[in-house]
Amino acid sequence: MDGAPNLMTSLVLHDYFRSSASYRVRIALNLKGLAYERVEVSLIAGEQKSDDYLAQNAQGFVPMLVADGETIIQSLAIIDWLDRSFPEPRLIPDEAMPRAVALAQAQVVASDIHPLNNLRVLKYLKNSLGLNEITKDRWIHEWILQGFDALEAMAGDGTYLGGEAPGIADCCLVPQVYNARRFEVPLDSYPRLLAIDAACMELEAFRRAHPDAVKSA
Repeated sequence: MDGAPNLMTSLVLHDYFRSSASYRVRIALNLKGLAYERVEVSLIAGEQKSDDYLAQNAQGFVPMLVADGETIIQSLAIIDWLDRSFPEPRLIPDEAMPRAVALAQAQVVASDIHPLNNLRVLKYLKNSLGLNEITKDRWIHEWILQGFDALEAMAGDGTYLGGEAPGIADCCLVPQVYNARRFEVPLDSYPRLLAIDAACMELEAFRRAHPDAVKSA
């Protein structure tokens, strides 16, 4: 699945290997067949808060894509830009209703699950609010389970959330399943999501984006 020819000469992805949002963008880049340079930004070391990084990305988050010197932040905005700049294969449908469905599925993860469980929120729960590990894990599980309950019902009958080809929702789902397994969230109630995740992981584009593959590269 190669992206369409384009005059773009330079794509640099600033990301962290285990960041869910970064993982989404790596999948999208791979699905498009695009070559890119990867720059690791250690969230643990706080490199995202360095003066140099904040000068490019005032929010101080990952991922950040630099395309011929132009900076794009926020994973879904990056994926939308990739889809408009490199139209094939499509990750976000053109038609109004399929587009709305795909974006709604993606937002269940990107807006309703992931923000409540990302590193800065978990640090705040532990360091500022004093939650112990058991309570923190209950927090993590609760929001993943609520989101996956909805997404399982929204999954449809296709091989992927995107239908018969992976799309933006699959780019969001696979990293969230990875996180759920990291935090030992019980997933037996989500056979469709697990089947979709397994189908995605049969594709090289998803395997090459996996945190273990990136970390060992």
